[in-house]
Amino acid sequence: MEKYNYKESGIEWLGDIPEHWETKRLFNICEFIRGNSAFEKNDLLSEGKYVALQYGKTYKVEDVNEEFQYYVNENFYKSSQIVNYGDVLFVSTSETMEDLGHSFFYKRNDIGLIGGEQILLKPNKNTLDGKYLFYASKAFGNGLKKFATGIKVFRFDVYDLKTIYISLPKPKEQKAIAEYLDKATTKIDRIISIKQEQLVNMEEMRKSAFFKACTQGLNPDIEFIEVNDGNIKKMPIHWRYQRIKRGCESIDTGKTPSSGEPEYFIDGTIEWYAPECFNDELFITEPKKLINEKAIEDNQIKIYAENSVYFVAVGATAGKVGIIQKPSSCNQQINILKTNFRLLPEFLAYQLKIIEKEIIKFAQYTTLPILNQAKTGYLQIVFPPIEEQKEIVKYLDNYTEKLKKTKASIKSQIDALQAYRKSLIYECVTGKKQVTSAIKE
Repeated sequence: MEKYNYKESGIEWLGDIPEHWETKRLFNICEFIRGNSAFEKNDLLSEGKYVALQYGKTYKVEDVNEEFQYYVNENFYKSSQIVNYGDVLFVSTSETMEDLGHSFFYKRNDIGLIGGEQILLKPNKNTLDGKYLFYASKAFGNGLKKFATGIKVFRFDVYDLKTIYISLPKPKEQKAIAEYLDKATTKIDRIISIKQEQLVNMEEMRKSAFFKACTQGLNPDIEFIEVNDGNIKKMPIHWRYQRIKRGCESIDTGKTPSSGEPEYFIDGTIEWYAPECFNDELFITEPKKLINEKAIEDNQIKIYAENSVYFVAVGATAGKVGIIQKPSSCNQQINILKTNFRLLPEFLAYQLKIIEKEIIKFAQYTTLPILNQAKTGYLQIVFPPIEEQKEIVKYLDNYTEKLKKTKASIKSQIDALQAYRKSLIYECVTGKKQVTSAIKE
C-alpha cells in the first residue's frame, strides 16, 4: 500500500492530513440532542426496559456495554432522547477542567435513554462511522475546554460542540482505523489494568507487613501468647497490651481560631492542620493554613511540640494519623498525643495506622464517628520494649521507602501507557499514522 501524501487541513488541532481525506464540521455530519431527562439514583433499576445513561454512572465510562446494569422503565421514555448502537455521547459538565469533554460510545443493541448534562451525537451513517467518531472525539475533546464556563463546575454547550471540525476518510477507511484502534487500545488497557492491580496488591502487602511487624515483631522464633482481642490475635510473650494513655504524657484536642477574626491569619508563620491535610505518609507536612502569634496571645490556638502524633478523631476521616516535625497547631477534629518514655511517636503512629478500621468501630456515633480524648486514651495497642520499637520503626521506614519507589515506577509506567494510548488515537484519526489495513477508495 502506497504511503499517504499530505495537505494542510486548515484546522489547528488536525494539522496536516492525508490529501484524500476531507474535513467536515460536526454540525454537518451528526444530529445533536441535548439530554433533559435527569435520572435520580432512586429511579435506577437493576432490570428495566431502557438503559439509563445517568450522568453520575457515565462520567468515567469509555463505552456502555452489557456490563452496564442501570435501567429505567417506560415512564421515562421520550422518543427524542433515545440512544442506539453506534451513537457517541459527551458529558457536558465537570468538576475539573481536566475531565471536561469526556465522551463515551454506546455499544448495545437495546435502547438507551440520554441523561441530563449530556449531549448525544448521532452520526450520519452514510458518511461517518460511529466508532471512528468516538475515537476522533478523544482527540478533539480537549478543544472543548476553550469554551468552558463556570467556576466550581465547568461546562460547554451543544453549540460549542457543533463548531468542531474533524478529519473524514472514506467510510471503509474509517472502519479500518476504528478496528485497528479497538485492538490496539484493548491491549494497552489490559496492560494498564494489570499494573493497576499490582498497585492494589502492593497496598495489601503493605498493610500485611505493617500489621505483622507491629503486632508480632521481627523475630519469628520468639515465643508468642494469645491476645483476647478482635484485632490482635497474638504477640511476643514479653510485650504488653495496654491502653494508649499508658504511653502518653498528654492527650489533647486542637482548636480553630475564630473565623470572624481575619487578623489571626495575617502574616502567619505557625502551621495549622485540619483532617484534609492527612495522607498515607507517616509525617504530615502540608498545613491547611498559617496563623500568627496573636492567635496564641488571644488563646485561640495551642502549640504542640514537634514529634507530637496528630490523630483525626472526628468525621469521615477519623483514624487518620500523622506526626508533626516542628511545633504547630491543629483544629478541634484532631487529638494530639505526646508520647512518654514507653512509646516512640513513630511506633504509635504505625500502630494507629494498622487499627484504623477498628478505631472507626470504637468511635462514638451520632451523625459522625467521634473519639474524644478519653476514648482515644482507652484504645489498646502493643507495647514492645523501646529498643524493639526502634528496630520495627527502622524496618517499616525502609520497607515503606522501597515500596514507594516501586509504586512510583509502576505509576510512571501507567502514565506512559496512557499517554501513548492518547497519542496513538490522535495519530490514527488525523492520518499521521497510516493504518496498513485501511482501504483506500
